Amino acid sequence: MSEIEREVMDLDVVFVGAGPANLSGAYHLAKLIEKHNENLGEGQSPLEVEIAVLEKGKEIGSHALSGAVLDPRALKELFPDTWQDAPVEAPVGKEDVSFLTEKKAFSFPILPPAFHNHGNYVCSLGKLVKWMAPLVEEAGVDIFTEFAASEALIEDGRVLGVRTGDRGIDHHGNPKANFEPGMDIHTRVTVLGEGPRGTLAKQLEEKLDLGAGQNPQIYAIGIKEIWEVPEGRIEPGEVIHTMGWPLDTKTFGGGFLYGMQDNQFIVGLVVGLDYQNPWLDPHTEFQRMKTHPRIRKLIEGGKMTYYGAKALPEGGWFSMPKSHGDGFLIVGDSAGMLNSERLKGIHLAMKSGMLAAETIFDGLLRDDLSADTLAGYKSRVDASWIKKEMWPVRNFHQAFDKGIFAGMFQAGAGMVTGGRGWGFKNRLDTHAGHERMIDLTSPKGKGLKPAPPVAYDGKLTFDRLGDVYNSGTTHEEDQPVHLLVRDTNICVTKCVVEYGNPCERFCPAAVYEVVQDPAAATGKRLQINASNCVHCKTCDIMDPYQIITWVPPEGGGGPNYGRM
Repeated sequence: MSEIEREVMDLDVVFVGAGPANLSGAYHLAKLIEKHNENLGEGQSPLEVEIAVLEKGKEIGSHALSGAVLDPRALKELFPDTWQDAPVEAPVGKEDVSFLTEKKAFSFPILPPAFHNHGNYVCSLGKLVKWMAPLVEEAGVDIFTEFAASEALIEDGRVLGVRTGDRGIDHHGNPKANFEPGMDIHTRVTVLGEGPRGTLAKQLEEKLDLGAGQNPQIYAIGIKEIWEVPEGRIEPGEVIHTMGWPLDTKTFGGGFLYGMQDNQFIVGLVVGLDYQNPWLDPHTEFQRMKTHPRIRKLIEGGKMTYYGAKALPEGGWFSMPKSHGDGFLIVGDSAGMLNSERLKGIHLAMKSGMLAAETIFDGLLRDDLSADTLAGYKSRVDASWIKKEMWPVRNFHQAFDKGIFAGMFQAGAGMVTGGRGWGFKNRLDTHAGHERMIDLTSPKGKGLKPAPPVAYDGKLTFDRLGDVYNSGTTHEEDQPVHLLVRDTNICVTKCVVEYGNPCERFCPAAVYEVVQDPAAATGKRLQINASNCVHCKTCDIMDPYQIITWVPPEGGGGPNYGRM
Protein backbone atom coordinates (compact mmCIF):
# COMPACT_ATOMS: atom_id res chain seq x y z
CA MET A 1 0.00 0.00 0.00
CA SER A 2 1.04 3.60 -0.53
CA GLU A 3 1.92 5.80 2.44
CA ILE A 4 -1.10 5.99 4.75
CA GLU A 5 -2.32 9.22 6.28
CA ARG A 6 -2.71 8.54 9.99
CA GLU A 7 -4.57 10.31 12.73
CA VAL A 8 -2.27 11.66 15.43
CA MET A 9 -3.19 11.74 19.12
CA ASP A 10 -1.11 13.72 21.59
CA LEU A 11 -0.99 12.41 25.16
CA ASP A 12 1.40 13.01 28.03
CA VAL A 13 1.93 9.47 29.31
CA VAL A 14 0.95 6.21 27.61
CA PHE A 15 1.17 2.81 29.23
CA VAL A 16 1.31 0.03 26.61
CA GLY A 17 -0.34 -3.11 27.98
CA ALA A 18 -3.02 -3.40 30.67
CA GLY A 19 -1.30 -5.92 32.91
CA PRO A 20 -0.65 -5.49 36.63
CA ALA A 21 2.50 -3.39 36.11
CA ASN A 22 0.93 -0.74 33.91
CA LEU A 23 -2.43 -0.59 35.67
CA SER A 24 -0.53 -0.06 38.93
CA GLY A 25 1.68 2.57 37.31
CA ALA A 26 -1.19 4.49 35.71
CA TYR A 27 -3.24 4.44 38.94
CA HIS A 28 -0.31 5.48 41.13
CA LEU A 29 0.65 8.33 38.78
CA ALA A 30 -2.93 9.61 38.65
CA LYS A 31 -3.18 9.52 42.44
CA LEU A 32 0.16 11.30 42.89
CA ILE A 33 -1.04 14.06 40.57
CA GLU A 34 -4.41 14.25 42.32
CA LYS A 35 -2.80 14.57 45.75
CA HIS A 36 -0.38 17.20 44.45
CA ASN A 37 -3.22 19.26 42.98
CA GLU A 38 -5.22 19.06 46.20
CA ASN A 39 -2.34 20.54 48.18
CA LEU A 40 -1.30 23.42 45.96
CA GLY A 41 -0.08 26.61 47.53
CA GLU A 42 -1.33 30.04 46.54
CA GLY A 43 -0.41 30.94 42.99
CA GLN A 44 0.62 27.41 42.05
CA SER A 45 -0.86 25.88 38.89
CA PRO A 46 -2.25 22.35 38.93
CA LEU A 47 -0.65 19.59 36.93
CA GLU A 48 -2.84 18.71 33.95
CA VAL A 49 -1.69 15.38 32.57
CA GLU A 50 -3.41 13.13 30.04
CA ILE A 51 -2.71 9.47 30.84
CA ALA A 52 -3.86 6.47 28.82
CA VAL A 53 -3.45 2.70 28.86
CA LEU A 54 -3.48 0.76 25.58
CA GLU A 55 -4.55 -2.90 25.68
CA LYS A 56 -4.42 -5.19 22.63
CA GLY A 57 -6.99 -7.64 24.05
CA LYS A 58 -10.71 -7.46 23.49
CA GLU A 59 -11.22 -6.53 27.13
CA ILE A 60 -9.13 -6.08 30.26
CA GLY A 61 -7.87 -9.48 31.40
CA SER A 62 -8.24 -11.18 28.00
CA HIS A 63 -4.50 -11.75 27.73
CA ALA A 64 -3.61 -11.87 31.44
CA LEU A 65 -2.29 -15.29 32.49
CA SER A 66 -0.36 -16.39 35.52
CA GLY A 67 -0.19 -19.35 37.94
CA ALA A 68 -0.98 -17.62 40.29
CA VAL A 69 -0.03 -17.36 43.94
CA LEU A 70 -0.04 -13.67 44.76
CA ASP A 71 2.32 -12.01 47.20
CA PRO A 72 0.08 -9.09 48.29
CA ARG A 73 2.93 -6.75 49.24
CA ALA A 74 2.56 -4.34 46.32
CA LEU A 75 -1.24 -4.62 46.38
CA LYS A 76 -1.23 -3.41 49.98
CA GLU A 77 1.01 -0.48 49.09
CA LEU A 78 -1.11 0.57 46.10
CA PHE A 79 -4.52 0.12 47.72
CA PRO A 80 -3.81 0.41 51.46
CA ASP A 81 -7.47 0.81 52.43
CA THR A 82 -9.18 -1.47 49.91
CA TRP A 83 -6.67 -4.20 48.98
CA GLN A 84 -8.76 -6.82 50.78
CA ASP A 85 -11.55 -6.17 48.27
CA ALA A 86 -9.40 -7.66 45.51
CA PRO A 87 -10.92 -10.85 44.03
CA VAL A 88 -8.56 -13.53 45.34
CA GLU A 89 -9.60 -17.18 45.51
CA ALA A 90 -8.34 -17.95 49.01
CA PRO A 91 -5.40 -17.41 51.35
CA VAL A 92 -2.79 -20.11 50.96
CA GLY A 93 -3.44 -22.92 53.42
CA LYS A 94 -2.04 -26.44 53.10
CA GLU A 95 1.25 -26.57 51.18
CA ASP A 96 3.28 -29.42 49.73
CA VAL A 97 6.34 -29.84 47.51
CA SER A 98 6.83 -33.30 46.02
CA PHE A 99 9.39 -35.02 43.84
CA LEU A 100 7.68 -37.22 41.26
CA THR A 101 8.81 -40.43 39.67
CA GLU A 102 6.62 -42.07 37.05
CA LYS A 103 4.44 -43.81 39.65
CA LYS A 104 5.36 -42.32 43.03
CA ALA A 105 5.32 -38.95 44.79
CA PHE A 106 7.73 -38.15 47.61
CA SER A 107 6.82 -35.12 49.70
CA PHE A 108 9.69 -33.02 50.98
CA PRO A 109 9.86 -33.45 54.77
CA ILE A 110 10.74 -29.75 55.11
CA LEU A 111 9.19 -27.14 52.86
CA PRO A 112 11.93 -25.26 50.94
CA PRO A 113 12.00 -21.58 51.99
CA ALA A 114 11.15 -20.36 48.48
CA PHE A 115 7.88 -22.31 48.63
CA HIS A 116 6.68 -20.86 51.93
CA ASN A 117 3.48 -19.11 50.92
CA HIS A 118 1.96 -18.24 54.28
CA GLY A 119 0.33 -14.83 53.86
CA ASN A 120 -0.02 -15.20 50.08
CA TYR A 121 -3.18 -15.82 48.07
CA VAL A 122 -4.26 -18.09 45.23
CA CYS A 123 -5.72 -15.80 42.61
CA SER A 124 -6.72 -15.36 38.99
CA LEU A 125 -4.65 -12.64 37.32
CA GLY A 126 -7.47 -12.04 34.83
CA LYS A 127 -9.91 -11.35 37.66
CA LEU A 128 -7.37 -9.16 39.47
CA VAL A 129 -6.72 -6.81 36.56
CA LYS A 130 -10.45 -6.65 35.81
CA TRP A 131 -10.93 -5.44 39.37
CA MET A 132 -8.13 -2.90 39.02
CA ALA A 133 -9.26 -1.41 35.70
CA PRO A 134 -12.36 0.49 36.94
CA LEU A 135 -10.31 1.93 39.81
CA VAL A 136 -7.74 3.15 37.29
CA GLU A 137 -10.45 4.79 35.19
CA GLU A 138 -12.03 6.40 38.27
CA ALA A 139 -8.63 7.97 38.95
CA GLY A 140 -8.89 9.77 35.59
CA VAL A 141 -6.96 7.43 33.28
CA ASP A 142 -8.32 6.49 29.84
CA ILE A 143 -8.16 2.77 28.99
CA PHE A 144 -8.42 1.78 25.34
CA THR A 145 -8.97 -1.91 24.57
CA GLU A 146 -8.39 -3.49 21.14
CA PHE A 147 -5.52 -1.04 20.64
CA ALA A 148 -2.58 -3.18 19.56
CA ALA A 149 0.60 -1.11 19.62
CA SER A 150 2.66 -2.47 16.73
CA GLU A 151 5.58 -0.05 16.43
CA ALA A 152 7.62 2.25 18.64
CA LEU A 153 8.09 5.67 17.06
CA ILE A 154 11.78 6.50 17.43
CA GLU A 155 13.67 9.57 16.26
CA ASP A 156 17.37 10.11 16.99
CA GLY A 157 17.24 7.56 19.79
CA ARG A 158 14.21 9.11 21.49
CA VAL A 159 10.88 7.28 21.74
CA LEU A 160 8.21 9.73 20.60
CA GLY A 161 5.27 7.40 21.08
CA VAL A 162 3.69 4.37 19.43
CA ARG A 163 1.79 3.40 16.32
CA THR A 164 -1.21 1.13 16.65
CA GLY A 165 -1.89 -1.62 14.14
CA ASP A 166 -4.03 -1.15 11.07
CA ARG A 167 -7.44 -2.83 11.04
CA GLY A 168 -9.27 -4.27 8.06
CA ILE A 169 -6.29 -5.63 6.08
CA ASP A 170 -6.83 -8.93 4.26
CA HIS A 171 -4.39 -11.84 4.34
CA HIS A 172 -2.74 -10.57 1.13
CA GLY A 173 -2.03 -7.20 2.75
CA ASN A 174 -4.74 -5.30 0.86
CA PRO A 175 -7.25 -2.96 2.55
CA LYS A 176 -10.78 -4.31 2.95
CA ALA A 177 -13.98 -2.29 2.94
CA ASN A 178 -13.71 -1.81 6.71
CA PHE A 179 -10.09 -0.65 6.61
CA GLU A 180 -9.00 1.69 9.43
CA PRO A 181 -5.41 2.87 9.54
CA GLY A 182 -3.59 2.66 12.83
CA MET A 183 -3.05 5.79 14.86
CA ASP A 184 0.19 7.54 15.79
CA ILE A 185 0.12 8.35 19.49
CA HIS A 186 2.70 10.94 20.47
CA THR A 187 3.74 11.05 24.10
CA ARG A 188 6.12 12.68 26.53
CA VAL A 189 6.77 9.27 28.11
CA THR A 190 5.87 5.76 26.92
CA VAL A 191 5.80 2.97 29.50
CA LEU A 192 6.10 -0.55 28.08
CA GLY A 193 4.45 -3.27 30.12
CA GLU A 194 3.59 -5.73 27.37
CA GLY A 195 4.45 -8.89 29.28
CA PRO A 196 7.31 -11.25 28.41
CA ARG A 197 9.03 -10.74 25.04
CA GLY A 198 7.09 -7.56 24.47
CA THR A 199 6.89 -6.50 20.83
CA LEU A 200 7.90 -2.87 21.35
CA ALA A 201 10.37 -3.72 24.11
CA LYS A 202 12.04 -6.12 21.69
CA GLN A 203 12.20 -3.40 19.04
CA LEU A 204 13.83 -1.00 21.49
CA GLU A 205 16.26 -3.62 22.73
CA GLU A 206 17.44 -4.27 19.18
CA LYS A 207 17.55 -0.63 18.03
CA LEU A 208 18.92 0.91 21.23
CA ASP A 209 21.09 -2.02 22.41
CA LEU A 210 19.31 -2.25 25.76
CA GLY A 211 20.80 -5.65 26.53
CA ALA A 212 24.42 -4.50 26.33
CA GLY A 213 26.52 -5.98 29.12
CA GLN A 214 23.70 -8.18 30.39
CA ASN A 215 23.07 -11.91 30.14
CA PRO A 216 20.46 -12.88 27.54
CA GLN A 217 16.99 -13.26 28.96
CA ILE A 218 16.07 -16.88 29.74
CA TYR A 219 12.44 -17.86 29.49
CA ALA A 220 10.15 -20.69 30.48
CA ILE A 221 6.71 -21.60 29.22
CA GLY A 222 3.89 -22.06 31.68
CA ILE A 223 0.97 -24.20 30.48
CA LYS A 224 -2.18 -24.19 32.57
CA GLU A 225 -5.66 -25.66 32.72
CA ILE A 226 -8.53 -24.92 35.11
CA TRP A 227 -10.63 -27.86 36.16
CA GLU A 228 -14.00 -28.21 37.83
CA VAL A 229 -13.65 -31.20 40.18
CA PRO A 230 -15.97 -33.07 42.56
CA GLU A 231 -16.39 -31.48 45.97
CA GLY A 232 -13.74 -32.28 48.54
CA ARG A 233 -10.91 -33.05 46.11
CA ILE A 234 -8.89 -29.97 47.03
CA GLU A 235 -9.45 -27.08 49.42
CA PRO A 236 -9.43 -23.45 48.26
CA GLY A 237 -5.94 -22.14 48.91
CA GLU A 238 -4.24 -25.55 48.88
CA VAL A 239 -0.92 -25.31 47.02
CA ILE A 240 1.10 -28.21 45.60
CA HIS A 241 4.35 -27.88 43.66
CA THR A 242 6.11 -30.79 41.94
CA MET A 243 9.59 -31.49 40.62
CA GLY A 244 10.97 -34.35 38.57
CA TRP A 245 8.81 -36.50 36.30
CA PRO A 246 7.76 -36.12 33.54
CA LEU A 247 10.77 -33.86 32.83
CA ASP A 248 14.26 -35.32 32.65
CA THR A 249 17.05 -34.28 34.99
CA LYS A 250 18.55 -31.85 32.46
CA THR A 251 15.36 -29.85 31.92
CA PHE A 252 14.35 -27.02 34.23
CA GLY A 253 10.73 -26.98 35.32
CA GLY A 254 8.01 -28.36 37.53
CA GLY A 255 4.30 -28.64 38.13
CA PHE A 256 1.87 -26.52 40.12
CA LEU A 257 -1.59 -27.32 41.47
CA TYR A 258 -3.69 -24.70 43.25
CA GLY A 259 -7.13 -24.94 44.84
CA MET A 260 -9.69 -22.26 43.90
CA GLN A 261 -13.22 -21.43 45.00
CA ASP A 262 -16.26 -23.40 43.84
CA ASN A 263 -14.38 -26.70 43.49
CA GLN A 264 -12.13 -25.32 40.77
CA PHE A 265 -8.57 -26.43 40.51
CA ILE A 266 -5.53 -25.01 38.67
CA VAL A 267 -3.10 -27.57 37.24
CA GLY A 268 -0.06 -26.52 35.25
CA LEU A 269 3.50 -27.20 34.19
CA VAL A 270 6.45 -24.84 33.74
CA VAL A 271 9.20 -25.90 31.31
CA GLY A 272 12.40 -23.92 30.87
CA LEU A 273 12.84 -22.70 27.31
CA ASP A 274 16.49 -23.61 27.49
CA TYR A 275 15.91 -27.35 27.18
CA GLN A 276 18.42 -29.28 25.11
CA ASN A 277 16.42 -32.03 23.44
CA PRO A 278 14.66 -30.66 20.32
CA TRP A 279 12.19 -33.56 20.52
CA LEU A 280 10.84 -32.31 23.84
CA ASP A 281 7.20 -31.26 23.66
CA PRO A 282 6.05 -29.14 26.64
CA HIS A 283 2.35 -29.57 25.89
CA THR A 284 2.67 -33.35 25.66
CA GLU A 285 4.66 -33.47 28.90
CA PHE A 286 1.95 -31.43 30.60
CA GLN A 287 -0.66 -33.93 29.46
CA ARG A 288 1.60 -36.77 30.62
CA MET A 289 1.96 -35.12 34.04
CA LYS A 290 -1.80 -35.39 34.58
CA THR A 291 -1.61 -39.18 34.24
CA HIS A 292 0.55 -39.43 37.37
CA PRO A 293 -1.43 -41.38 40.01
CA ARG A 294 -1.36 -38.53 42.52
CA ILE A 295 -2.54 -35.90 40.05
CA ARG A 296 -4.98 -38.19 38.27
CA LYS A 297 -6.69 -38.85 41.61
CA LEU A 298 -7.28 -35.13 42.07
CA ILE A 299 -8.78 -34.32 38.65
CA GLU A 300 -10.20 -37.57 37.23
CA GLY A 301 -13.95 -37.30 36.84
CA GLY A 302 -13.72 -33.52 36.69
CA LYS A 303 -14.10 -31.23 33.68
CA MET A 304 -11.41 -29.10 32.10
CA THR A 305 -12.89 -25.66 31.43
CA TYR A 306 -10.05 -23.24 30.59
CA TYR A 307 -6.62 -23.48 29.00
CA GLY A 308 -3.75 -21.10 28.42
CA ALA A 309 -0.01 -20.75 27.97
CA LYS A 310 2.43 -17.92 28.55
CA ALA A 311 6.17 -17.33 28.60
CA LEU A 312 7.91 -16.30 31.83
CA PRO A 313 11.14 -14.25 32.01
CA GLU A 314 13.38 -16.27 34.34
CA GLY A 315 16.89 -14.94 33.71
CA GLY A 316 16.90 -12.83 36.86
CA TRP A 317 18.77 -9.67 37.79
CA PHE A 318 21.60 -9.99 35.26
CA SER A 319 19.22 -10.64 32.38
CA MET A 320 17.19 -7.48 32.88
CA PRO A 321 17.66 -5.04 29.99
CA LYS A 322 18.28 -1.36 30.45
CA SER A 323 14.73 -0.31 31.28
CA HIS A 324 14.87 3.45 30.86
CA GLY A 325 15.87 5.83 28.12
CA ASP A 326 14.92 8.94 26.25
CA GLY A 327 11.12 8.93 26.24
CA PHE A 328 10.49 5.46 27.64
CA LEU A 329 10.44 3.14 30.65
CA ILE A 330 10.01 -0.66 30.72
CA VAL A 331 8.19 -2.41 33.56
CA GLY A 332 6.99 -5.82 34.74
CA ASP A 333 7.71 -8.98 32.77
CA SER A 334 8.94 -6.90 29.83
CA ALA A 335 11.75 -5.77 32.13
CA GLY A 336 12.38 -9.28 33.52
CA MET A 337 10.78 -8.56 36.91
CA LEU A 338 10.26 -12.14 38.08
CA ASN A 339 11.66 -14.19 40.96
CA SER A 340 12.18 -17.58 39.30
CA GLU A 341 12.98 -19.30 42.59
CA ARG A 342 9.63 -18.31 44.09
CA LEU A 343 7.89 -18.45 40.68
CA LYS A 344 6.30 -15.08 41.42
CA GLY A 345 6.27 -11.82 39.52
CA ILE A 346 2.90 -10.08 39.92
CA HIS A 347 3.97 -8.16 43.01
CA LEU A 348 7.30 -7.20 41.39
CA ALA A 349 5.47 -6.03 38.26
CA MET A 350 3.08 -3.89 40.29
CA LYS A 351 5.93 -2.33 42.27
CA SER A 352 7.91 -1.59 39.09
CA GLY A 353 4.88 0.21 37.66
CA MET A 354 4.60 2.27 40.85
CA LEU A 355 8.28 3.21 40.70
CA ALA A 356 7.89 4.20 37.05
CA ALA A 357 4.98 6.42 38.08
CA GLU A 358 7.05 8.10 40.80
CA THR A 359 9.85 8.73 38.30
CA ILE A 360 7.46 10.31 35.81
CA PHE A 361 5.76 12.37 38.54
CA ASP A 362 9.11 13.75 39.62
CA GLY A 363 9.79 14.78 36.02
CA LEU A 364 6.37 16.40 35.65
CA LEU A 365 6.96 18.49 38.76
CA ARG A 366 10.24 19.74 37.33
CA ASP A 367 8.90 19.93 33.77
CA ASP A 368 11.86 17.78 32.82
CA LEU A 369 11.21 14.35 31.34
CA SER A 370 14.64 14.00 29.78
CA ALA A 371 16.59 10.75 29.70
CA ASP A 372 18.52 11.92 32.75
CA THR A 373 15.32 12.32 34.75
CA LEU A 374 13.91 8.97 33.64
CA ALA A 375 17.18 7.34 34.72
CA GLY A 376 15.83 7.88 38.23
CA TYR A 377 13.70 4.78 37.60
CA LYS A 378 16.76 2.55 37.90
CA SER A 379 17.82 4.28 41.10
CA ARG A 380 14.38 3.68 42.55
CA VAL A 381 14.39 0.01 41.54
CA ASP A 382 17.86 -0.48 43.02
CA ALA A 383 16.79 1.13 46.30
CA SER A 384 13.50 -0.79 46.54
CA TRP A 385 12.51 -4.21 47.76
CA ILE A 386 12.53 -5.35 44.12
CA LYS A 387 16.31 -5.57 44.20
CA LYS A 388 16.29 -6.81 47.79
CA GLU A 389 14.20 -9.79 46.63
CA MET A 390 15.82 -10.44 43.25
CA TRP A 391 19.49 -9.99 44.15
CA PRO A 392 19.85 -13.12 46.35
CA VAL A 393 18.37 -15.28 43.54
CA ARG A 394 20.28 -13.57 40.71
CA ASN A 395 22.01 -16.83 39.71
CA PHE A 396 19.14 -19.21 40.39
CA HIS A 397 18.12 -20.22 36.87
CA GLN A 398 21.67 -20.07 35.50
CA ALA A 399 22.75 -22.79 37.93
CA PHE A 400 20.32 -25.20 36.27
CA ASP A 401 22.45 -25.07 33.11
CA LYS A 402 24.21 -28.05 34.70
CA GLY A 403 21.02 -30.00 35.42
CA ILE A 404 18.31 -30.25 38.02
CA PHE A 405 20.32 -31.74 40.86
CA ALA A 406 23.19 -29.27 40.43
CA GLY A 407 20.62 -26.51 40.36
CA MET A 408 19.01 -27.72 43.59
CA PHE A 409 22.44 -27.78 45.23
CA GLN A 410 23.12 -24.28 43.98
CA ALA A 411 19.78 -23.02 45.30
CA GLY A 412 20.75 -24.28 48.73
CA ALA A 413 24.25 -22.85 48.47
CA GLY A 414 22.81 -19.53 47.29
CA MET A 415 20.89 -19.15 50.53
CA VAL A 416 24.17 -19.43 52.46
CA THR A 417 26.32 -17.28 50.15
CA GLY A 418 23.86 -14.49 49.43
CA GLY A 419 23.14 -15.76 45.93
CA ARG A 420 26.67 -16.35 44.70
CA GLY A 421 27.14 -19.02 42.06
CA TRP A 422 29.62 -21.77 41.31
CA GLY A 423 33.07 -20.91 42.69
CA PHE A 424 31.41 -18.12 44.69
CA LYS A 425 31.02 -16.01 41.55
CA ASN A 426 28.85 -12.95 41.92
CA ARG A 427 27.47 -13.49 38.43
CA LEU A 428 27.00 -16.66 36.46
CA ASP A 429 26.93 -16.15 32.71
CA THR A 430 24.55 -18.10 30.54
CA HIS A 431 23.38 -18.58 26.96
CA ALA A 432 20.13 -17.72 25.25
CA GLY A 433 17.80 -20.69 25.63
CA HIS A 434 17.54 -21.50 21.93
CA GLU A 435 21.34 -21.81 21.74
CA ARG A 436 21.24 -24.81 24.07
CA MET A 437 19.15 -26.93 21.70
CA ILE A 438 21.25 -29.85 20.44
CA ASP A 439 21.74 -30.35 16.70
CA LEU A 440 20.33 -33.79 15.83
CA THR A 441 23.13 -34.35 13.31
CA SER A 442 25.79 -34.00 16.01
CA PRO A 443 27.15 -37.08 17.85
CA LYS A 444 25.22 -36.06 20.96
CA GLY A 445 22.07 -35.37 18.97
CA LYS A 446 21.97 -38.72 17.23
CA GLY A 447 21.14 -40.41 20.51
CA LEU A 448 18.12 -38.21 21.22
CA LYS A 449 14.64 -39.54 20.62
CA PRO A 450 11.08 -38.31 21.12
CA ALA A 451 9.37 -39.30 24.36
CA PRO A 452 6.59 -41.90 24.10
CA PRO A 453 3.32 -40.38 22.90
CA VAL A 454 0.40 -39.69 25.22
CA ALA A 455 -3.04 -41.08 24.39
CA TYR A 456 -5.50 -38.19 24.31
CA ASP A 457 -8.85 -39.29 25.71
CA GLY A 458 -10.59 -35.92 25.77
CA LYS A 459 -11.38 -36.41 29.45
CA LEU A 460 -8.08 -36.32 31.32
CA THR A 461 -5.69 -35.58 28.47
CA PHE A 462 -6.24 -33.32 25.46
CA ASP A 463 -4.58 -32.67 22.15
CA ARG A 464 -3.55 -29.12 21.28
CA LEU A 465 -6.72 -28.25 19.40
CA GLY A 466 -8.87 -29.47 22.28
CA ASP A 467 -6.97 -27.21 24.63
CA VAL A 468 -6.97 -24.24 22.25
CA TYR A 469 -10.77 -24.46 22.10
CA ASN A 470 -10.85 -23.93 25.86
CA SER A 471 -8.57 -20.89 25.63
CA GLY A 472 -11.35 -18.90 23.96
CA THR A 473 -8.94 -17.88 21.22
CA THR A 474 -10.45 -16.03 18.28
CA HIS A 475 -8.85 -14.00 15.49
CA GLU A 476 -10.18 -12.30 12.40
CA GLU A 477 -9.40 -14.99 9.83
CA ASP A 478 -8.85 -12.70 6.86
CA GLN A 479 -5.84 -10.70 8.06
CA PRO A 480 -2.08 -10.90 7.53
CA VAL A 481 -0.36 -13.70 9.43
CA HIS A 482 1.07 -12.21 12.63
CA LEU A 483 3.83 -14.83 12.93
CA LEU A 484 6.54 -13.65 10.57
CA VAL A 485 9.03 -16.29 9.39
CA ARG A 486 11.96 -14.64 7.65
CA ASP A 487 12.85 -17.64 5.46
CA THR A 488 10.41 -20.57 5.34
CA ASN A 489 12.81 -22.47 3.10
CA ILE A 490 14.98 -23.09 6.19
CA CYS A 491 12.06 -24.93 7.78
CA VAL A 492 11.84 -27.62 5.10
CA THR A 493 15.53 -27.95 4.25
CA LYS A 494 17.79 -27.19 7.19
CA CYS A 495 15.62 -27.23 10.31
CA VAL A 496 13.92 -30.53 9.53
CA VAL A 497 17.35 -32.20 9.48
CA GLU A 498 19.10 -30.36 12.28
CA TYR A 499 16.26 -30.01 14.80
CA GLY A 500 13.30 -32.01 13.48
CA ASN A 501 11.10 -28.90 13.14
CA PRO A 502 10.74 -28.20 16.88
CA CYS A 503 8.14 -25.47 16.22
CA GLU A 504 5.61 -28.29 15.80
CA ARG A 505 6.33 -29.24 19.43
CA PHE A 506 7.29 -26.10 21.35
CA CYS A 507 4.16 -24.26 20.21
CA PRO A 508 1.35 -25.22 22.64
CA ALA A 509 -1.39 -24.26 20.18
CA ALA A 510 -0.75 -26.22 16.92
CA VAL A 511 0.15 -23.04 15.03
CA TYR A 512 3.05 -24.56 13.08
CA GLU A 513 2.77 -27.60 10.80
CA VAL A 514 5.09 -28.91 8.12
CA VAL A 515 2.73 -30.35 5.52
CA GLN A 516 3.07 -32.20 2.25
CA ASP A 517 2.86 -29.95 -0.81
CA PRO A 518 3.60 -31.42 -4.26
CA ALA A 519 3.95 -27.90 -5.67
CA ALA A 520 6.85 -27.08 -3.34
CA ALA A 521 10.42 -27.76 -4.47
CA THR A 522 11.05 -30.00 -1.46
CA GLY A 523 7.55 -31.52 -1.49
CA LYS A 524 6.84 -29.85 1.86
CA ARG A 525 6.00 -26.40 3.17
CA LEU A 526 5.45 -24.67 6.50
CA GLN A 527 1.79 -24.03 7.25
CA ILE A 528 1.02 -21.40 9.88
CA ASN A 529 -2.35 -21.75 11.61
CA ALA A 530 -2.26 -18.23 13.00
CA SER A 531 -5.85 -18.28 14.25
CA ASN A 532 -4.84 -20.87 16.88
CA CYS A 533 -2.24 -18.58 18.49
CA VAL A 534 -2.60 -18.07 22.25
CA HIS A 535 0.01 -15.27 22.32
CA CYS A 536 2.51 -17.13 24.51
CA LYS A 537 5.52 -15.88 22.44
CA THR A 538 7.30 -19.26 22.68
CA CYS A 539 8.01 -19.39 18.94
CA ASP A 540 9.70 -15.99 18.99
CA ILE A 541 11.84 -17.19 21.91
CA MET A 542 12.71 -20.83 21.16
CA ASP A 543 13.16 -20.99 17.39
CA PRO A 544 16.77 -22.22 16.99
CA TYR A 545 17.43 -19.95 13.98
CA GLN A 546 15.67 -16.89 15.45
CA ILE A 547 13.80 -16.31 12.22
CA ILE A 548 10.32 -16.09 13.78
CA THR A 549 9.01 -12.72 14.89
CA TRP A 550 5.71 -12.48 16.76
CA VAL A 551 3.82 -9.26 16.03
CA PRO A 552 0.38 -8.26 17.33
CA PRO A 553 -2.57 -9.37 15.24
CA GLU A 554 -5.52 -7.10 14.64
CA GLY A 555 -6.59 -5.53 17.93
CA GLY A 556 -8.97 -7.67 19.96
CA GLY A 557 -7.71 -10.96 18.58
CA GLY A 558 -6.26 -13.71 20.73
CA PRO A 559 -7.21 -15.75 23.78
CA ASN A 560 -9.81 -14.91 26.40
CA TYR A 561 -8.12 -15.44 29.76
CA GLY A 562 -10.60 -13.52 31.87
CA ARG A 563 -10.94 -16.42 34.33
CA MET A 564 -7.27 -17.50 34.22
